[in-house]
Amino acid sequence: MSGVTGTMRIMRGLMQDYPLTIDAIFRHVEQHYGDGTIATAGPDGITRTTYAEWAERTRKLGGMLDTLGISADGRVGTFGWNSQRHLELYFAAPASGRVLHTLNIRLFPEQLTYIANHAEDEVVFVDRSVLPLLWPLIDTMKTVQHVVVMDDGGTNEIPDDPRVSDYETLLADASPVDFYVSDENSAASMCYTSGTTGNPKGVVYSHRSTFLHTMGVMAPNAFGLGIQDVAMPVVPMFHANAWGIAQAAPAAGASLVMPGPMMQPQALADLIVNEGVTFTAGVPTIWQGVLPHLAGRPHKLRDIGCGGSAVPKALSEAYREQVGLPILQAWGMTETHPVASSGVLPKRYADADEETKAAQRSRAGIPFLGVEARIVDAESLEAQPWDDSATGELQVRGPWCAKDYYNPDAGVTLLTEDGWMRTGDVAAMDAYGSIRIADRTKDLIKSGGEWISSVDLENVLMSHPKVKEAAVVGIPHPKWDERPLACVVLNEGEEATEEEILEFLRPKVAKWWLPDAVEFIDEVPKTSVGKFSKKDLRSRFAEYQLPS
Repeated sequence: MSGVTGTMRIMRGLMQDYPLTIDAIFRHVEQHYGDGTIATAGPDGITRTTYAEWAERTRKLGGMLDTLGISADGRVGTFGWNSQRHLELYFAAPASGRVLHTLNIRLFPEQLTYIANHAEDEVVFVDRSVLPLLWPLIDTMKTVQHVVVMDDGGTNEIPDDPRVSDYETLLADASPVDFYVSDENSAASMCYTSGTTGNPKGVVYSHRSTFLHTMGVMAPNAFGLGIQDVAMPVVPMFHANAWGIAQAAPAAGASLVMPGPMMQPQALADLIVNEGVTFTAGVPTIWQGVLPHLAGRPHKLRDIGCGGSAVPKALSEAYREQVGLPILQAWGMTETHPVASSGVLPKRYADADEETKAAQRSRAGIPFLGVEARIVDAESLEAQPWDDSATGELQVRGPWCAKDYYNPDAGVTLLTEDGWMRTGDVAAMDAYGSIRIADRTKDLIKSGGEWISSVDLENVLMSHPKVKEAAVVGIPHPKWDERPLACVVLNEGEEATEEEILEFLRPKVAKWWLPDAVEFIDEVPKTSVGKFSKKDLRSRFAEYQLPS
């Protein structure tokens, strides 16, 4: 090649090496959106502030962490609801070089102890209303030196202990600090998976991944947040990074409504209506409860985000009919920061009938720019065709997808040999790469050598007018390996028989998919983040005898 000798030279770009860090997001909010508002609900009403006031307090919180002697990359635990103070911690900890670690208030005590010790938390900031869940465990958390209580309107007694301090008292005495993080690849925050198998696993988000995820969820094909919005994250800040809304809303200049401990369906519906919320997001079980309190009321909602588990088509359509807009399905996991795709309806379906549109909205949808997805045979990694029929394990890669867990147990690996992240979801993709989740790997039912999707069965069951919730699990069978058992919760005041449920299913599913039995239960057990706990159902019905 003419003019080339020795080692190949590559022409470099001449752009600034500007670090993609959380303090850069903070400065943008502070400088440009100071008149944006944050409303936090509590037992005594709503507390209001502006982003300008929040920014001043956040800088002082950085000084508070210095006063407490938290080390340069110390883990800062939080144990609380969605609130202004929690948002201060979301930014002050990473922007001062520390690592935010959100502790899930719904985990079992032994799991809380495990993750606090595994992460080596030095301080825990705790809402007073949930203090009794944390304090009995504090002596088991070996590295925690300080407990800072945030008064959210709770009335629980505060322990007389030298480790305990009051948030507002410390903040009043603190001096504001400058924020600057030079290394975009340094750790910003930690979130632990809910630990359905083995110990909870720590996912460590970097500043760079957080910055890029923030831009990803702000995009129109995602949550589309802008300065005109009022966003209410119902998904908790103590799990899965609040789906990025706690960073994306301020970054976009959108005002925030924080529900605090006021998580009752009526309270959430009232906040949506009274605060003029335009975007909100939470898990399906939340929206099932909110629907009767929101139906028929005037509102300003443009999108209701939903994820964490498959959104029943019947629930989305109920919102379309009774609230005026369907639910926006999103997909992701703690390991993807967590949002990686959404079911925004493509333009090619603009003139489709409502049934076709409903089917498309129930998909996980198109991956966001920055995330690539594939479906492969989980063992051979052989690619499966994008024909919306073939299924395989969904695998992803991208700048906000994890490559490993924090100090994982022996034998725990996240990536394939060729660098894709295993999700554990079984999916199909259509010709445009739109994702349809078929099931979790562990929740598929293998009957006679063929796979049955518990998710698809559950969606049909929950379209029955008498059914409130339904979960399907596999029960061991001497001939077929496994057969499906339908666990059904009826709407209050309704009665139904097994045959009535099966008759409803018959024309809608393959004959061999039909459950061998229906059990009517009071409630489907939930995980700490509101997902159906199939593990608990499998345990409950472990000795179940299917009809021969």
